[in-house]
Amino acid sequence: MVKHQPLQVYEKQVFVSFVTGIYGCRWKRYQRSQDDSSKWECTWFVILCSSFLLLLFWAYFWLVAQNDFNEFNWSVYNRSGEWRDETIPILASTTVGFSYITFLMILAFFHISLGQQLNLYWVHKIGVLATLLTTISGVVSVDDIWGDEWDILLVSLQSTAPFLHIGALATVTAISWLVAGYVVRRERSNFQVVVLVTYIIILVAVYLAPLSFNCPCIMDRHGLKPRPDIIGRRGAPMLAPENTMLSFNRALQHGASSLEADVTISADGIPFLMRDRTLRRTTDVSKVFPSRQNEDASFFNWTEIRSLNAGQWFLESDPYWTVDTLTARERSRIGNQTVCSLVEMLRLVSRSNSSALLNIHKPPPEHPRSRNWFMDTLWAVQKAGISQKRVTWTPDTDRGRVRGLQQTANEKLSVEEIRQRGITSLTLHYSKASHKDVQEYLANNVSVTVYPVNEPWLYSILWCSGVPSVSSDAPQVLRKVPYPIWLMSQTAYDFIWISSDLVSLAIVIGIFCFQNYHTIRWRMSGMQNYNPEQIMLSAVTRQTSRDVNIMKEKLIFSELNNGLSSTEELSLYPENGYARYSHGAAEQNAKRSW
Repeated sequence: MVKHQPLQVYEKQVFVSFVTGIYGCRWKRYQRSQDDSSKWECTWFVILCSSFLLLLFWAYFWLVAQNDFNEFNWSVYNRSGEWRDETIPILASTTVGFSYITFLMILAFFHISLGQQLNLYWVHKIGVLATLLTTISGVVSVDDIWGDEWDILLVSLQSTAPFLHIGALATVTAISWLVAGYVVRRERSNFQVVVLVTYIIILVAVYLAPLSFNCPCIMDRHGLKPRPDIIGRRGAPMLAPENTMLSFNRALQHGASSLEADVTISADGIPFLMRDRTLRRTTDVSKVFPSRQNEDASFFNWTEIRSLNAGQWFLESDPYWTVDTLTARERSRIGNQTVCSLVEMLRLVSRSNSSALLNIHKPPPEHPRSRNWFMDTLWAVQKAGISQKRVTWTPDTDRGRVRGLQQTANEKLSVEEIRQRGITSLTLHYSKASHKDVQEYLANNVSVTVYPVNEPWLYSILWCSGVPSVSSDAPQVLRKVPYPIWLMSQTAYDFIWISSDLVSLAIVIGIFCFQNYHTIRWRMSGMQNYNPEQIMLSAVTRQTSRDVNIMKEKLIFSELNNGLSSTEELSLYPENGYARYSHGAAEQNAKRSW
């Protein structure tokens, strides 16, 4: 006689319900399945992974692009004519999207590790698709507005590559658990071979990635050059309005050894400091001369320019998010700033015993001083009473007319061209100043100034590269960098690299061996002689599911059909998820007592 016992005792699975409920809105046990995911759901998983990788790239780009946030806003201003901090909505949307996609990725991996069928809820599908399309449109827009900024990714790898390698190593090591579970614990197929080979290729590529690294700060600390001098680029524009006397004073107070300014010639021949083509962004010209607010700044005379306020815009727009840190007295001084003349700035440089780097904006051909701009600038230098050897200007033109003044080129030139032009210094964007180029220039006695350098990580790699000076909007930040952020000898890094690879390899091999445990046990114990139901029942994970229950029933009735005697009693108990048989009343009672 067969006594029927419950085939399955349901236990609360809070964590599984949480994972499947949030990911696929399947909160009930009967809604879940451990069947293979459909091709449609696998496609959505690929879309989810693609969105995550794209957002990871996008988030990293904006993390390192903090060095140039003001440049981005200025580029947008030149296109739209309106000054807005466009980085705020971009950073907010990127943070929300990356957090959302990362959370879904974690839930998806939990599904795979728990053997649950993937079934992304339709609301999440809309969210993933919207996030993906938004990110793609952002990438396209940045490429159109700010395409040159992509170079910062390669520059940043000189500082972050060793740390990104450790992160990638940990990631591919952790993924080996899922790969091993898929390859070892399932029936053999060609797709499994493709997955395994792809994973091995990625793993080897990550292991050997440091061979391609070019990090200046992997060097002997005894070969480190002196700390680069800091040039206040338009003063200290994070603390005071750019190109004003207050801004230049703040830069000198925070350790700047030189000052950099943009020079424009007024209609009556007075050189004054202004970066933009118009006066709209940094003055109140729209209130004082509303009909001329879009007019070229060089067509205003000095009296008109001097009547404008050049500080109130800083308090209202807060371009660097620093206004809240200012005291009431500092805000009052900023609010009373006027446009600064070149003579005033050079006199400050002379008194502080520093030097000046001038970016001269030539007047347009129809300007009344278009032929005399050089003499106007030279007159201002002489009037300020500063030594001409302490004044450097760009562009590198009219060299035959320059006597005593230092000139620098703001383009990348070969050593031969530099010698032909008689130039002794270069002012280069950081994306154009590679470690190899800097070393070549310094070996030929050519001084290099790199701009804009506002973040400590960029300052550190330029320091390790031996750059003599940098031009910065944030001298107050770089002043707090007494030593490169990280510095490591080649021997020490090779030890860390090889040790990390070996530890990762050992963990991966251990995971594959552990996942293959059941197969190895079958072969050693000769379980190949068992019937298929018994083999499958022993191989499943210790989790209840519809398929496991069906196999249990098949095993029971196959044994009955094979002719169990009427005195043999069959019972099934949920001991660790496996079927058990009892022969005789005494054994059955003992198990029931258990």
